[in-house]
Amino acid sequence: MNDFWNNISRYPRFLISTLIGLILVILTPFRNLVKIKKFRILLPIFFLLFLAVLYSIITSMTGL
Repeated sequence: MNDFWNNISRYPRFLISTLIGLILVILTPFRNLVKIKKFRILLPIFFLLFLAVLYSIITSMTGL
């Protein structure tokens, strides 16, 4: 029974390390784009556009 609770206590650490790894894998292509000079200008524009579209979708869904 002690092994069971020991294994259960490891799951939060596994979840956190898995999520951090996933975020790093997702963000790596954007980090490589920042190294190219002409994409340094476009990346913030696309990010702001993404936030504006996301805001518009959420406000439409909630009816605000």
